[in-house]
Amino acid sequence: MQKVVVFGEVMLRLATEEHERFSQAEKLNVTYGGGETNVAISLNNFNIHTGLVTRLPDNDMGRACTNYIKQFGIDTKDIVYGGKRLGLYYLETGAVHRGSKVVYDREDSSFATLQRGMIDWETVFEGVDLFHWSGLSAALSADTTSVLEEAITVAHHKGITISCDINLRENLWNYGKTPNDVMPSLVSMCDIVFGNEYDAEHAMGIEVDDSIRGKFTNDSFIQSSQLVMKTYPKIKKIITTRRGNINASNNTLRGLVFDGSGLIETPTYSITHIVDRVGGGDAFTAGILYGLLMWPEDCNRILNFGIAASCLKHTVKGDSNQVTIEEVEEVMNKMQK
Repeated sequence: MQKVVVFGEVMLRLATEEHERFSQAEKLNVTYGGGETNVAISLNNFNIHTGLVTRLPDNDMGRACTNYIKQFGIDTKDIVYGGKRLGLYYLETGAVHRGSKVVYDREDSSFATLQRGMIDWETVFEGVDLFHWSGLSAALSADTTSVLEEAITVAHHKGITISCDINLRENLWNYGKTPNDVMPSLVSMCDIVFGNEYDAEHAMGIEVDDSIRGKFTNDSFIQSSQLVMKTYPKIKKIITTRRGNINASNNTLRGLVFDGSGLIETPTYSITHIVDRVGGGDAFTAGILYGLLMWPEDCNRILNFGIAASCLKHTVKGDSNQVTIEEVEEVMNKMQK
């Protein structure tokens, strides 16, 4: 059986009901989530044995969070406990022409104060095929960046496939470093990267010219991907999505992958009557990782599975994608007819 390890923060999600504004809300719906956790849940739903490495407070909230994670079959044995509190985020779900809003409260969380040496990565990576991380962990603090560097280095030396979702959230980078200060050395040890032209320039230290900057065309993605692969020769695939925002309830979505020799893209999916857009990118990432494990040589199938998984996530309330392999394949087959 294939085995994956995912590293990242789990947060308490507090969301308004029925598309209420924060100013209207008298109560908030409680669940748990985080980009990397969403990936882990999806992979377990696709029958991939997945372990989550994180740090939670050693209190009732930390234990409740662990129990929530366990219900999805995620391996929690490598979670460590300590620190002050669980990170939070507040969600105001938009509708039609009003977009959603997210407010983070993650400073000094148990995960943000995780330190080098707290996790035995040699043990964590025993028998592991793939390690996934995201730029969210590097954004939180110098400590989490140091732990991330420790993990990636061990995984690299063990020959484990390493994937990274750049996931650039510039409002999280508040500890005196920029993404270009931190990310390049981490990305250099990765095999698979989820990111676009903007990420290449602002998180991977790639100098792009005006033929690429701000264009977001197929050609600009090819050119930026070529520059990334030239700078980071270990990278084998660069993957991204293109989203069209008609309004908060109606989007379009397609996927792109550059594998060093050419571009592959999916059809454009129309997503109407969106239930919950949060986690759509994580669902795409999980779908791609599943495809890479199942059909490593079939880029077209991998990409179409990923984009179909993401489209389905928009119909599911909450952070994580509660769908099956069969449901994703049904959507794939309909789009390819």
